[in-house]
Amino acid sequence: MSSPRLEPGSSALRVLVGVSGGIAAYKAVELVRLLKKEGHSVRCALTRAAGAFVTPLTLEVLSGHRVYQEEYLAGDGSGEELHITAAEWADVICVAPATAHTIARFANGLADDFLSTTVLAFDGPLVLAPAMHSIMWRQESVSANVARLRERGVTLVGPAVGPLASGDVGIGRMVEPAEILATINGLQEPGPLAGRRVLIAAGPTREALDPVRFISNRSSGKMGFALARAAVARGAAATLVAGPVSLPSPPGVERVDVTSAEEMAAAVRIAAPQADLIVMAAAVADFKPTSVRTSKIKKSEGGLDSIELERTEDILAGLRAIAPKAVIVGFAAETDDLLSNARSKRVGKDVDFIVANDVSRADIGFEGDHNEVTVVGGDTETRFERQSKSALAERLIDHVSRALVDRERQPA
Repeated sequence: MSSPRLEPGSSALRVLVGVSGGIAAYKAVELVRLLKKEGHSVRCALTRAAGAFVTPLTLEVLSGHRVYQEEYLAGDGSGEELHITAAEWADVICVAPATAHTIARFANGLADDFLSTTVLAFDGPLVLAPAMHSIMWRQESVSANVARLRERGVTLVGPAVGPLASGDVGIGRMVEPAEILATINGLQEPGPLAGRRVLIAAGPTREALDPVRFISNRSSGKMGFALARAAVARGAAATLVAGPVSLPSPPGVERVDVTSAEEMAAAVRIAAPQADLIVMAAAVADFKPTSVRTSKIKKSEGGLDSIELERTEDILAGLRAIAPKAVIVGFAAETDDLLSNARSKRVGKDVDFIVANDVSRADIGFEGDHNEVTVVGGDTETRFERQSKSALAERLIDHVSRALVDRERQPA
């Protein structure tokens, strides 16, 4: 199975959405809606198990086409092989959710239902959005099947970390339909960041007090990781400098793990000179202990009654000197005077944009799955209303990418 980029041309694609039997099947309804809204033609194929989670009629109404199910393997009486017809019709096949069983069937070339038979007959881009429990995703057999599919050029988007159907929290959650849509759109033609290098810093830093204690903050890294995924979907070669977070690496991203502000500064200094776009979404500690104990501080010593601190390196403020031609984006996590502080920070740090968000609100910002920001530029201020971090990342990358393209068009 090959997965080439589609030829540039019309923006409309013919997308066959396959739905397998998992609780995340309900998200396929939104995916079909988004694909149609984008102008794509959509047809759907349900596995036998998927019919227990979403009705064919729902997908039929949204797609405007009758839904392929198991009875189509026998044909419609016309002598036409419908799985071949479906495979020839589609520009892209996207299976969302893709269960562990479905992934195994595709990896091993099995063709025992309409969807798997169609996939086996298809020679174009195949996009899978895995969804399963964390324990299943980490199984050696699943990893082997995923690796086999990736070697064949299959695109996997996700899974994400989040609440699972079992009530547990971990990796295995199907990514949001907006992210799948962006991946499908990215298959059609080179994105706006094709041929460009993007550097993104994400997550917190930890500043050690002793071997077991540290100073840190509540940053989860979710916003920065979503930005990295969005950059890759738009064709960028992305480097992600990540503080200590429990998030899987976005596909196609070069990840550099760091712990302290000093380590993050060093990693950024290495990557920044080659970057066309730099996004400092990390929550870097402003202060660190002046000294670090080599052994655990005992309560009896009273050694934590006071802590002497010193400033860490201001990574954002030093970027213009080492990346003079890059578009540089900083983040401002504020609790008051949001826009005033963001405007001052943009000028003081000599950057192109500051993304300002109010971290005093419980419904956005640190640790949450949603955010609401205002992007402060030189002449413009653009507000993005509350939305998922994945969706917001898409819009932010598009927003700052336009500035990069405009800069490159200016005469030297």
